Amino acid sequence: MVAEHENVDGRTARGRRKREQIIEATLAIVRRDGAAGVTHRTVAREAGITTSLTVYYFATLDDLLVAALTGVTDEYTRRIRELVEADADPVGGLAELIAESAGPGRERALAERELSTLAARRPALRPIARRWRDNVADLARTRTDDPDVVDAFVALSDGLCAAILLGDEDADVDVSRIRSVLSTALPH
Repeated sequence: MVAEHENVDGRTARGRRKREQIIEATLAIVRRDGAAGVTHRTVAREAGITTSLTVYYFATLDDLLVAALTGVTDEYTRRIRELVEADADPVGGLAELIAESAGPGRERALAERELSTLAARRPALRPIARRWRDNVADLARTRTDDPDVVDAFVALSDGLCAAILLGDEDADVDVSRIRSVLSTALPH
């Protein structure tokens, strides 16, 4: 009985690793070629596996894109939840997170933006794409209950992220300026 249990656990672990490999290959394609470049065949080629294996783990292209977007948004969700729940300066923490889009977090931010934009055309992606906005709204609610102010803060945060991604890749981003701009949207 023990050997059978270990074998199942080993298969489960291998299956999780294979899924992660496929998701990482999908994100690599999104970063390099955009979401339009994602097919089961291109993901299989990127991951060095057979196309049938990508279809086994992700039956549809939407399943694959949802998994990729989830992989990106889970990290943002975790970090914003930490700011909401524990940070004395959640606006400053959000400013730092947004500023990362100009540096080490640029590739992740580009993939998230590309896949979130695709959600306008692919309903299966919408619930995951809304996570960033929902979490930023929760952060704003630490300072106000006014729904108009919360909506404005979310739109401002989205706009700042887009502006950084559209700007010069090598531009120096001033976190204190981002914090200042974000703070103007919320009551003190």
